[in-house]
Amino acid sequence: MTLTMKKSIFYFFLFCFFTQCAPSETETATKNNAISVNYPNTKKVEQTDDYHGTEINDEYRWLEDDNAEDTKGWVGEQNKVTKGYLNQIPFREKLRERYEELFNYPKLSSPFKAGDYYFFYKNDGLQNQSVIYFQKGLDGTPEVFIDPNTYSKEGTTAIGLVGFSNDNKYVAFSRQDAGSDWQKFYVMEVATKKQLKDELEWVKFSGASWKGDGFFYSRYPAPKKGEEFSGDNKNHSVYFHKIGDDQSRDKLIYQDTSNPNMYHYGGVTEDERFFVLYAAPGTDGYAVYYKDLDKKNSKFVTLFEGYKNKSSVVHNIGDKMLVQTDIDAPKYRLIELDINNPDPKNWKELIPENDNLLRGISTGGGKLFASYLKDATTRIYQHDYDGGNMKEIKLPGLGSAFGFGGKEEDKTLFYTFTSFTYPPTIFRYDVSSGASTEFYKTELKFNPEDFVESQIFYTSKDGTKVPMFIVHKKGLKMDGTAPAYLYAYGGFNVSLTPSFSTSRILLLENGGVFAMPNLRGGGEYGEEWHKGGMLHNKQNVFDDFIAAGEYLINEKYTSKDKLAIAGGSNGGLLVGAAMTQRPDLFAVALPAVGVMDMLRYHKFTVGKGWIPEYGSSDDVEHFKNLRSYSPLHNLKADTEYPATMITTADHDDRVVPAHSFKFAAKLQEVHKGENPVLIRIETNAGHGAGKPTSKIIDEQADIWSFVFYNTNSPVKYMDN
Repeated sequence: MTLTMKKSIFYFFLFCFFTQCAPSETETATKNNAISVNYPNTKKVEQTDDYHGTEINDEYRWLEDDNAEDTKGWVGEQNKVTKGYLNQIPFREKLRERYEELFNYPKLSSPFKAGDYYFFYKNDGLQNQSVIYFQKGLDGTPEVFIDPNTYSKEGTTAIGLVGFSNDNKYVAFSRQDAGSDWQKFYVMEVATKKQLKDELEWVKFSGASWKGDGFFYSRYPAPKKGEEFSGDNKNHSVYFHKIGDDQSRDKLIYQDTSNPNMYHYGGVTEDERFFVLYAAPGTDGYAVYYKDLDKKNSKFVTLFEGYKNKSSVVHNIGDKMLVQTDIDAPKYRLIELDINNPDPKNWKELIPENDNLLRGISTGGGKLFASYLKDATTRIYQHDYDGGNMKEIKLPGLGSAFGFGGKEEDKTLFYTFTSFTYPPTIFRYDVSSGASTEFYKTELKFNPEDFVESQIFYTSKDGTKVPMFIVHKKGLKMDGTAPAYLYAYGGFNVSLTPSFSTSRILLLENGGVFAMPNLRGGGEYGEEWHKGGMLHNKQNVFDDFIAAGEYLINEKYTSKDKLAIAGGSNGGLLVGAAMTQRPDLFAVALPAVGVMDMLRYHKFTVGKGWIPEYGSSDDVEHFKNLRSYSPLHNLKADTEYPATMITTADHDDRVVPAHSFKFAAKLQEVHKGENPVLIRIETNAGHGAGKPTSKIIDEQADIWSFVFYNTNSPVKYMDN
């Protein structure tokens, strides 16, 4: 199996609400009368910080303490206001009913093989969590392996399979509650479905990589009571757990107490010979080490020094490592490295860098599968281990494909293809013949042929050409009257590619436009594109986003009174920066779980890991740059801002809710005009992972109700 670096960055919206009521209406309903909002009083405190001789007021600092009674009271009052507003939107319930209808279809993952069994995740339609099934062989009868829906009444427990033993007798699985990044690991015997007594706590950003009778995993020390979801996480370390042992007996494999902010994680090669360790100061470059598990008491050996580059071990053939790297190749290449002669002059180039981004390489069936992005759409090529015998795997069209993973002996692999108008479809791939056959096709309650997707290139402020996907109903009149939803991310080397979403159908079938630009800061064109939107270049990201909005208006896709902007996490920062820099350009802003206080983000949980991307206010030059765009610090008094719905969650231990709390309080203070400024704080939810279906349906009803209402856009009522 491949050993690639998997970043745990999620860009999902966290919206949910409590109850809904809506009067019956006729065919359409619009914003005929503004809904009045009376905001709760938010106290201010005397708090001034000195940043390199510059004094910065932080009068809402008290909202950083999410356990304080004052904060809890404020949260309750804000939720009451938000609930009261949303419940008055007359078509909300009809939108919810339509989305539930759209969402209610079976959803399957690609099967993956472990010994005699195939495993897959399936949601029948409206189950809160997908159920894990297994079956003996491809023709076997599926049985429930683990049903997460039995773990909590609210459906807020997520279960994931994180690693099979190499004899396929055991599997480690993770449990996450209420959306937190914290995980607990357990072990189950595959054939009998018997859960063993093993229970591992305080695991975060880790898989389970097996060697013999146990597995390697990464965890933090137990946090202080009351700081589980906001405290500063330090000393991420690698341990080995032997089946049957209490966690207290787990063997410490790697720790770096002199650098407590580092992340440490890794995996075992398929032949079980090496443990490959990645050591990262944050979300950008990292060092790579290996440990020879066949040699007793062997030490870790440096394979790649940190922390300027990204080099990931894909596979090994004896002493030779196959490595995907950006060293001397900003769009990546594959090299072969002999651990006995590791000097770069001895590297053998197997797959050279080319004009397209080499996004990743997987292995299965004794082959390499190289996945490229060409203008943010997938191309897949099969290679032998020496890089030769290349052949392209024909995909159904332009979109996104992922999968092709397996063990060397596997003859059949699976992959999924999707696009904005092509629902996720699973294909079976025969390694020897190269033939793909449709394995599972999603059946939906609408016709994808009703919509059209395209890709255009627009010009940003500095002349850079930026690609953008645009999706709308066929025959839509381009006269500026359509509501538009502009969504982006722009950071952390993350690539946004075409994906299918039933919630967007609510927008598209009501005559709306969906637009997704691939901003700098992302990884769509390699490291140069990424670096063009990080650190002191971060303003490029906001300029790209603003230029996308201007393009949609100038080309009559929409108008400024109809344009909504959205993004989550780093994308929430994007929305916050755009709406503070150009409040006149947008009708609606939806910053979700955003990084809004750029001067203090690194002081909470894992925020310090983002310093390589953003810089830190502890450095005077970075402080000046961060202050120039920090959403919280660029809100101006007596300014009319777009209709805004800020969203966060009480168990978000990735981007702590304090960011959204403080931004909402300040925005409500300085905003003038009738546009609403709301914040929705979800309970028993986190940064996005494991969100139950019931909350997803409620959140989407609220999002689109808020967008349609505040763009004064007609909503057609669908028959159920």
